[in-house]
Amino acid sequence: MAERLAHIIDDDPQIRDSLAFMLSAEGIDTTRHDCADAFLAALPGLRTGCILLDLRMPGMPGQQLQKHLHAKGCRMPVIIITGHGDIASAVTAMKEGAIDFIQKPFSRQDLMAALDAAWGALAHPAPSADERMHAEGLIAQLTPREHDVLDGLVKGHPNKVIAFNLDISPRTVELYRANAMRKLNARSLSEMLHIAFLAGMNGKAI
Repeated sequence: MAERLAHIIDDDPQIRDSLAFMLSAEGIDTTRHDCADAFLAALPGLRTGCILLDLRMPGMPGQQLQKHLHAKGCRMPVIIITGHGDIASAVTAMKEGAIDFIQKPFSRQDLMAALDAAWGALAHPAPSADERMHAEGLIAQLTPREHDVLDGLVKGHPNKVIAFNLDISPRTVELYRANAMRKLNARSLSEMLHIAFLAGMNGKAI
């Protein structure tokens, strides 16, 4: 099993401290960094773990750091934590390999589920053929309209844009989206996007 270690990157000291305290109670070691540059400076001496990354920070923003790490071949899985998330940001983060995208304030349960998925990705970095087939099977359960709505989300479109493109109301988009989440057994937008990407849906984010 992968080492239970989390690297916290957030410019808010209260967030860093509260996350470290919460995780220490679960027996999880942490390191704390107040910006992307501080993390990059420390990176050569850090043990492999998962990264809890804020999106909005002074200097290099979280998504730029994520892209930099991805380009450099860093295998540490990233969990985005943010108080300013939107669909386009979630899609961009997931396409860069983020394991999850959770919005502040988040529950301990959501955080631990994301961390468990991150450590699983460390232990098994490449999805198996069975996992891809399972994702394809889930997507095949969707009606054409539910698939259209999911395709809009994969492209990074908010509900209002999807509604305009499909000539339906935003409320109807919400209903199709809720039905799709239920059929995919997804608890969040990031889980739904993960299944879609695993199944080969890969629209361009705006």
